[in-house]
Amino acid sequence: MTRCVHYHQPEDIIAIRFKCCDRYYPCHLCHAEAESHEASQWSVDERQTAAILCGACNAELTIHNYMFASRCTRCDSNFNERCALHYHLYFEVE
Repeated sequence: MTRCVHYHQPEDIIAIRFKCCDRYYPCHLCHAEAESHEASQWSVDERQTAAILCGACNAELTIHNYMFASRCTRCDSNFNERCALHYHLYFEVE
């Protein structure tokens, strides 16, 4: 379910495809530990890009759907709403 060692809530089930390396990681800390480059953020214009993986059903969601829903649009699994505190690490925010 895309779990990592950094976040442990039952709703921590997504992975984000990082723009900089086109690889999925459950969180920014996992990315930093595995890669030797800085993370880059998806731009506001790229919010229709499918870059979020639901660990419950393996659906790939758009950035927009993830940012503006607290559940998977396919399987209805809950996502951790506190992840919004980290959006600036993954996405340009307005």
